Amino acid sequence: MGFQEIFGALPEASAKAPGRVNLLGEHTDYQEGYVLPAPLPYFTRVEAGRAEGRVEAYSENVRELRARPLESPPQGDFLDYLLGVVWALREAGHPVPGARFHVKGEVPMGAGLSSSAALEVAALKALRLLYRLPLSDREVAVLAQRAESAYVGVRCGLMDQMVASLGELGKAFFLDTRTLTHENLPLPPKTRVAVLDLGLGRRLAEAGYNQRRQEAEEAARRLGVRALRDVADPSLVEGLPAPLNKRARHVVSENLRVLRGVEALRRGDARTFGELMVQSHRSLSQDCEVSLPELDRLVEEALKAGALGAKLTGAGFGGAVVALLEEGRYEAFRKALLSRFPGLRIL
Repeated sequence: MGFQEIFGALPEASAKAPGRVNLLGEHTDYQEGYVLPAPLPYFTRVEAGRAEGRVEAYSENVRELRARPLESPPQGDFLDYLLGVVWALREAGHPVPGARFHVKGEVPMGAGLSSSAALEVAALKALRLLYRLPLSDREVAVLAQRAESAYVGVRCGLMDQMVASLGELGKAFFLDTRTLTHENLPLPPKTRVAVLDLGLGRRLAEAGYNQRRQEAEEAARRLGVRALRDVADPSLVEGLPAPLNKRARHVVSENLRVLRGVEALRRGDARTFGELMVQSHRSLSQDCEVSLPELDRLVEEALKAGALGAKLTGAGFGGAVVALLEEGRYEAFRKALLSRFPGLRIL
């Protein structure tokens, strides 16, 4: 059902935003570190219209129409993200009286591909058009992150919203989350990215993400730094008690991997970049402890099937694996993995 069928009027604005896969830089953005995601050619599309005092939304994916007053607290459903972006705009001084939304998402939910950021950014860009708001794409990303962190309650960093708002398809998005400087970098020649989704859903707010963030904050406090981004040598964290030493070691080493990955992309060095992805996964599994046995096995099988590199993508506790492979090996890679994982979806 379209916007007009649901609300009895034509939409007044529309926008879209992509999901993303993270090539390097997991659990670094909330410590002011470096990240290297890439937008995916899968979008969330939002149509919007005016409303007064409430937010109404229909999701084609779940086939539900929901509505709540602007002052409503989050209730754990998809409408939270839309109420959140309206709340963030109003908190920032933009006079948005309410809105109606029609949402259609291509980004798989719960796969670590940032369907929530795609929804937030698409909704904000639609509202920007609808109410003629003077917002840059960077400001859209900041407001989207505030909606998810302060309203929905998932203390996410800024990476997902920045790449959804400012990334370019076919390129990696290098972001310094402290300064918000960013650069779109070409992927190595004759390679492609594959996303491997076993359908392992997760809920970030309930699955340990906030705990990992708190552990990293405590590690930074004990080391006397503003953020773990300011620790250049991974060996400096070894004096911390467990598990803070492991969490800090992951963040510090992952920042270094992102910087080395950027250098590899500038050289077009796919093999080195793939090796860094494998190192990243091992650190996420052993030091950050956010992987699952199913994801560890999928990474190993992807490497056996010919991937140059593979790792979990997203915050972990479920989600998907991203693999980098030579373009000419894709079909053989795909067939090999589908024979081992019959329920696997490859994007």
